[in-house]
This record gives sequence, structure tokens and C-alpha cells, in this order.
Amino acid sequence: MQAVLSHPKLTVIRPQGNLNAANALEFERDLTTALRQDDNGTMLVNLASVESMDSAGLMALVSALKLAQATNKRFSICCVSPALRIIFELTQLDGVFEILADETALTSV
Repeated sequence: MQAVLSHPKLTVIRPQGNLNAANALEFERDLTTALRQDDNGTMLVNLASVESMDSAGLMALVSALKLAQATNKRFSICCVSPALRIIFELTQLDGVFEILADETALTSV
């Protein structure tokens, strides 16, 4: 379902397809596991291959963001398509998440 790439201080997760009620729990579990690793100081979720997202998928991202904040880790998302960006704007979460243009925008790792 997704690729997880780890670097010494950066973990990049690339979910694919749809983030919805059918797979949101698994997605959230993957995010939580990656965030709980001691060597991970920054997590970047690349949404380039995500076609659609419902409220369950969005809540998985929110839960991961809360965990990252509680553990003093950086949590960002990137490559947000216009269709997904509307979801973040309508829920006013575009001001809560650090949304980057692409993976290269994460320079302070």
C-alpha cells in the first residue's frame, strides 16, 4: 500500500490509492510505528500517489500530527493535489499541517 523510506533523521511515507475507512486504521498504525522510532526526528508524508481521501484518512493524518507534536517531532505533508488541498482548506487544516510543495522543500532536516 505504501512505501516507507528511512534516513537517519527523516522518514518518508508514500501512501498510494485511496485513504479511506477501509485502510485508514492500517495507515494510522504505519504512521504511529514510524513516529515512535527513536531515530526519527522528522516525518514527511508524500501524498502524490493518493487519489482520494475521506474523513477517516484525514483523521489518521491528524492523529499522527498530534503524536508528532507530543513527541517533539516534525510532521509534514507534501505533493498535495488540488483535489486533496480542497479537503484541507474546507476543514481549515491547511493552517495546521506543514504543507510542502515536494520532498526537496524539506531542507532543515
